[in-house]
Amino acid sequence: MKPVVHPNPWQELREYTAARIALGRTGASMPTDELLKFGLAHARARDAVHQPFDSEMLANSLHEEGLKTLTVHSAAERREQYLCRPDLGRRLSSDSRELLLAVADKPADLLLVVGDGLSSKAVHRQALPLIQAVLPYVAQLELTLAPIVLAHQARVALGDDIGECLQARMVAILIGERPGLSSPDSLSIYMTWDPNTCRLESERNCISNIRPEGLNYPQAAYKLAWLLEQAFQRRLSGVQLKDESDNPVMQGLIRPLASLPTANDA
Repeated sequence: MKPVVHPNPWQELREYTAARIALGRTGASMPTDELLKFGLAHARARDAVHQPFDSEMLANSLHEEGLKTLTVHSAAERREQYLCRPDLGRRLSSDSRELLLAVADKPADLLLVVGDGLSSKAVHRQALPLIQAVLPYVAQLELTLAPIVLAHQARVALGDDIGECLQARMVAILIGERPGLSSPDSLSIYMTWDPNTCRLESERNCISNIRPEGLNYPQAAYKLAWLLEQAFQRRLSGVQLKDESDNPVMQGLIRPLASLPTANDA
């Protein structure tokens, strides 16, 4: 008797990736179990988008690390408005702007912003361990750190608005990515030199797919630290600053504080 599900020649590759490959087939259709897995993955992605950002929980965890925090909101008042009006997620609400301007006294070298973006699940899982991995590099670079800002209904450009209010020399916003079917909890970092509301998308550097199954915390922290060192030396960010952190010739003060995989480990 022939098998009901016809195997795919790529079947063995599934142990190396969570991507939806080598699903097999039943006749001309997808197998029932893979169809059910697709529905589950789609539901998880939708949940990641709509799950509320628990900034209080994250703030408490950061306070235990000895870090100060501020909580702000974008001009998008509700999740539905945030999804339909991306422009509102790029700027602060009036109350949040007043709060930041009131506490902006001494400009800091680096401002870290944690924004929910399109996946608060990513922020809940990845933000704290990533920040813990970044802090030793911040100390190594002798950068002054502003209070960490936790931002609700945030788009990437909100980091520039926050950075301008707090007069930070550099902003790095940790934000939840648009969920994928195999990665509903992926985090990105967007870094901008001299943040202000006139900055263009091309003036930011991005580090993406930060999660244990993708770019792990030590790797992401090292990449960010390398970019920070180069940005402060060159006084720029974006397309003019390429990530060459894997090139030993380009290494300066910043060296990996943890063992990172090499090409020979693949």
